[in-house]
Amino acid sequence: MAYPTPVNSRITDAVTQQNVLILGSAGAMAMSAVYQSAAHSISIAYENAVQAQRQASICAQAATNQGVIQLYSLGSSSAATASTRIGRSDTLHTALILLKALKALKQA
Repeated sequence: MAYPTPVNSRITDAVTQQNVLILGSAGAMAMSAVYQSAAHSISIAYENAVQAQRQASICAQAATNQGVIQLYSLGSSSAATASTRIGRSDTLHTALILLKALKALKQA
């Protein structure tokens, strides 16, 4: 019990016990705040990692789609390039001469 005071001893005893309770639980309250803050920071870090992984997946899928599109268009573009080169060269003239010779051999 507390020393004799002009205030009721029960009141001083209750206040003293409350102060001891607050001082005793202050460390636990501080640690719980630290743990809660750490958990929040870690959850934000995981959220950012998931978002970065989602963005990387979207970029990878877009790159794959572009590659497939280029593969599918490779045949038509190479055929167009070959046709242009044949049209600009003397190969067309040579091919016509060969066709006429083959036609003449077939008729003979």
